[in-house]
Formats: sequence, C-alpha cells, structure tokens
Amino acid sequence: MIRIEVSRVSADFGFEARDVYGHTARLDTSPDEGGQNFGIRPMQMVLMGLGGCAGIDVVSILKKQRQTITRFDMVIEGEREPNKEPSLWASLHMVFELDGEIAPEKAKRACHLSMDKYCSVGETLRRSGTRITWAVRVNGKEI
Repeated sequence: MIRIEVSRVSADFGFEARDVYGHTARLDTSPDEGGQNFGIRPMQMVLMGLGGCAGIDVVSILKKQRQTITRFDMVIEGEREPNKEPSLWASLHMVFELDGEIAPEKAKRACHLSMDKYCSVGETLRRSGTRITWAVRVNGKEI
C-alpha cells in the first residue's frame, strides 16, 4: 500500500504532501480562487506525474538499447473540460525532446511503448477520457 500525507501549512489552501521517503511537494490553488501561489496546482501535478512516469519508461527502454541520451526534456500541454465540475483533462499533447546518440526509430518506439503500454499515469488519464497525443524530436528533428 502507498501512503501519502497531505497537511495544510500555509494560509487557507497551501498544502504540503509527503511520501514515506520524506519527499515533499507544495500545492495551492490560484490566487483568483483564494490561493497564495504557495505551490503547484493539483491538476498540473497530474501532468508532472505523467512526464515523470513517461520519462522513466523512455530512459529505461533506451538504456537497455544502449542509446546515449545527453538531454531529455518534455513539454506537456493540456486542455480541461470547459464549464464542468469536476473539470477533467479533455486532451493533452506531449512532446518528447531527446538529444544524443539515439537512433530516431528507437526513440519513437520507446515513447510509443511508454505511452501505449507502460505508463500507468497515462493509462489512468486515458481511462478518465483524456485524449493524449504525442510527438518525438531527436537532435532537433521531429520523427
């Protein structure tokens, strides 16, 4: 069983989340909703989780294939359902940007395996109805 503790630590909506290893993350709502910019918005943290999950998958797959990654960045953009409560992620687009001695077809395959097979966060989002698209760039070239 996974255990996360969340405590209010700042003003009305400033929370700190802790895992069993002592790692922390700060969460808050937007100032127009009464927040203080103390931390990350919870729905944005979901996208960060997606990036972390996919990133770990991709690096693991490419390392097994003896590909050398010198830079790995991801950009995730999303749209939430308009005029709904709760407002879920309707669509997301992810761009994987990799530099190094990486065969483009191996990078694309690694991203495909992550997004369609291994990434639990991605599957959680898909099961909630989120449409996820993605693209891959290797050494500045989209593949």
